[in-house]
Amino acid sequence: MSLNGAVSLNGAVSPGGDARGKSGTGDDGGVHCSEFRTALSARVDGEGLPPGVTGAALDAHLLGCAECCAWGDRARRLRVLAARFDLG
Repeated sequence: MSLNGAVSLNGAVSPGGDARGKSGTGDDGGVHCSEFRTALSARVDGEGLPPGVTGAALDAHLLGCAECCAWGDRARRLRVLAARFDLG
């Protein structure tokens, strides 16, 4: 899957783009990419989102940040691959 038109974990299609500020960290209302990636990791693992990040905010960030969308795709694929090797 390419970064342009990548599908997020919730099925939303990302048009690409970049939500990064001049400092190189995405910033949506004071929440940076690292915080969104923590939330995305929780979503991939079926856990609750961390305080301060709503599902709507995460989805909106994924629509505007190709890097986080791609990170989420990799995390989801890693989870699927790891599940194949789960012998327990």
